[in-house]
Amino acid sequence: MSRIAGKEYEEIACRYLKAKGFNILERNVNYGFAEIDIIAKLKKTLVFVEVKGGNPDFPPRLRINRQKLKKIEMAANRYISIKKPYFESCRLDVIEVLSNGRINHIDGVGGW
Repeated sequence: MSRIAGKEYEEIACRYLKAKGFNILERNVNYGFAEIDIIAKLKKTLVFVEVKGGNPDFPPRLRINRQKLKKIEMAANRYISIKKPYFESCRLDVIEVLSNGRINHIDGVGGW
């Protein structure tokens, strides 16, 4: 996935999340070892979002392995310790933006 395509996928994901009532707090938060694509809030839930785009014949979510999830979790914990946002729960979601226009929102991945 090219960097330009990645930004386009993130734009589509942000529009989707906003339409679903999410408040986008930040985008592309990078701590060197991992980047969080989108940080959003839905009511009192802090949501860290990984965006993947691509072909529906090979679901983009399959490119997210256990090591990637661990890095995102570490970045999320760093974000929480630095920013100290108010929340009652948090989770990691994946949004797939497929080349056929479909969007899959998978909430609560990674055992959080």
